[in-house]
Amino acid sequence: MHKTLIVTNDFPPRPGGIQAFLHNMALRLDPERVVVYASTWKHGAEGHEATAAFDAEQPFTVVRDRTTMLLPTPRVTRRAVSLLREHGCESVWFGAAAPLGLMGPALRRAGARRLVATTHGHEAGWAQLPAARQLLRRIGEGTDTLTYLGEYTRSRIASALTQRAADRMVQLPPGVDEKTFHPGSGGADVRARLGLSDRPVVVCVSRLVPRKGQDTLIESMPRILAAVPDAVLLIVGGGPYEADLRALAARTGVADSVVFTGAVPWAELPAHYGAGDVFAMPCRTRRGGLDVEGLGIVYLEASATGLPVVAGDSGGAPDAVLDGETGWVVRGGAPEEAADRIVALLQDPELRRRMGGRGRAWVEEKWRWDLLADRLRELL
Repeated sequence: MHKTLIVTNDFPPRPGGIQAFLHNMALRLDPERVVVYASTWKHGAEGHEATAAFDAEQPFTVVRDRTTMLLPTPRVTRRAVSLLREHGCESVWFGAAAPLGLMGPALRRAGARRLVATTHGHEAGWAQLPAARQLLRRIGEGTDTLTYLGEYTRSRIASALTQRAADRMVQLPPGVDEKTFHPGSGGADVRARLGLSDRPVVVCVSRLVPRKGQDTLIESMPRILAAVPDAVLLIVGGGPYEADLRALAARTGVADSVVFTGAVPWAELPAHYGAGDVFAMPCRTRRGGLDVEGLGIVYLEASATGLPVVAGDSGGAPDAVLDGETGWVVRGGAPEEAADRIVALLQDPELRRRMGGRGRAWVEEKWRWDLLADRLRELL
């Protein structure tokens, strides 16, 4: 692998799925051949201290820009060029193609031999807007490879590119640490702590935002409880939608059967997955297709934990499920459909075991970090 400059706005300690994706990939590359150029998490003493402490623990060099939002401005481009030359980097990996990939031509002129730009869910939204489509087209022409999460995002992003750039696209989804997410992850302790040891548990792990579909799960609870009276919905995560979800649970009359954990440290997430019998997140597409699920790594983490999954049909979420094998895909925003699939799983231990086992095997076959890091190394 060439020595590589990773240019990204999304990097820990800023929380989020893209951040975790990039960090996990970076950790699996040769630390002597990686330099990260990233934004600062947030201003203020607390933010700077957290960022400095995180950076000091990394095995590779991390250079922080003074801004909290890294954009391809002339100043940022000059800094990236300077870092490329200072550290002798021959390759560049843009953590999010849009908009940082617009810096590609300048870095090429500065000596970069390989330019790889990773797309996520938001680039699929860009592909639907005329001005943004033109920017995506420029990014595709100015880089060697655009990576994509799954078929949904590939098809939409490719529509904005030249045929030549579309033909160069390569799949590079986030992976799953199968040694961290596994059936013995400590779920029994979480159930005991929350008083759920003897209850069938439907777990949802995600940020609390409307797209994810926690409201659909709450609306499905009366139908679930009619069939499985002691069932409980465990909603793991924090976010701006929490107050609305709590109010919805009260209005629906199921507040006693819905448990909110709030935000949970990453190290405790595997045990919270393991606290469930079924994982469900019936995500949906919003804002005319601009707000979609890019992939849904949570489904794969749940599969690695040995749980059957019920996923929504938003964006690339179905790419993370073998429908009918590792779980089911339902229409986002359809409480009755989600409820019927969840009830079928709660009432059939053998079906749960079979789907959960198939999901675990699929993760080991296709979604391990080491396999995907090998693919990235080849691209770089």
